[in-house]
Amino acid sequence: MIHSLFIINGSGDVFMEKHWKSIIHRSICDYFFEAQTKAATPEDVPSVIPTPHHYLINIYKHKIFLVAVVTTEVPPLFVIEFLHRVVDTFSDYFTECTEATIKDNYVIVYELLDEMLDNGYPMATESNFLQELIKRPSRFSKIKSKVTGISDTVSSTLPTGQLSNIPWRRTGVKYTNNEAYFDLIEEIDAIIDKSGSTVTAEIEGYIDCLIKLSGMPDLTLTFTNPRLLDDISFHPCVRFKRWESEKVLSFVPPDGNFRLISYHIGSQNLVAIPIMVRHNISFREGSSGRLEMSIAPKQTMGKTVDNVSIEIPFSKSILNVSLTPTQGKYSFDPVTKVMNWDVGKIDVQKLPSIRGNVSCLS
Repeated sequence: MIHSLFIINGSGDVFMEKHWKSIIHRSICDYFFEAQTKAATPEDVPSVIPTPHHYLINIYKHKIFLVAVVTTEVPPLFVIEFLHRVVDTFSDYFTECTEATIKDNYVIVYELLDEMLDNGYPMATESNFLQELIKRPSRFSKIKSKVTGISDTVSSTLPTGQLSNIPWRRTGVKYTNNEAYFDLIEEIDAIIDKSGSTVTAEIEGYIDCLIKLSGMPDLTLTFTNPRLLDDISFHPCVRFKRWESEKVLSFVPPDGNFRLISYHIGSQNLVAIPIMVRHNISFREGSSGRLEMSIAPKQTMGKTVDNVSIEIPFSKSILNVSLTPTQGKYSFDPVTKVMNWDVGKIDVQKLPSIRGNVSCLS
């Protein structure tokens, strides 16, 4: 399936490569560089790039590209999902997945890739399984491997999960305090008119979990209206048949952090947005305009609205913005013409607003 993997930084340098079947020269990346030069932004690089004898399937995360080389036709989303698993695994092991952290942990990175792919086919992608097999990096292990050239991060015993029908969870887990945390995160893409009414809205959501429970817990999670959810992606621990029949999430969770589910809510559903946004953008004759925006929580929601962040894409004619927020801080990227306003928690006693001037081409 996956023949080789090249990791490329933002400057176009291949700083790491891994081969599973035979060595493919890094000149194959020239096809990727050609597509990169034609793209306006790194995110616009085509995910699948055909070549005369190979396919290059890539993702862009944390300012680096992961480019997988395949020699036969495969489902592209399958390879893309695996590449995202690689990034998530590196982030889990090294706190972040960047060029610097990968270079500092070359040995462990190669060991992880060896375990995650067997002759080019995905084998072990669960974090719990990998952490039992390959130890997390420590300062002592780094010094020892650099001095002796020998790594002792790989365990000599087979992970316990490999011998059970629940490979994503370690056996014999014990905690003094049993705790389970669920973070429900939703990103709303909406069009709101001048009066604050919602014209259309779509939601991309996911549930991230932190489980610290002893033994082999069996959990269930229900939704008020599960039929709103569409394009659902489950963690392997979810019993899919029960979801199909009862719309109930029943699962034996992994130990630690993992993503339980991701979903989409389409614009055809009536989406209740927890905040109201009132805005006014006006342009005067010449090369300037004015932006005024205020945010308020909807009283019907009855819940505290926290960690509010608003992204405003401007047209290409905008040169710069000079705004004054009453709460939080904002940033404007003159290249992408996108303004981000990190509002934070909305206090109903003092509603946040932002206003100021907008400079544009005459």
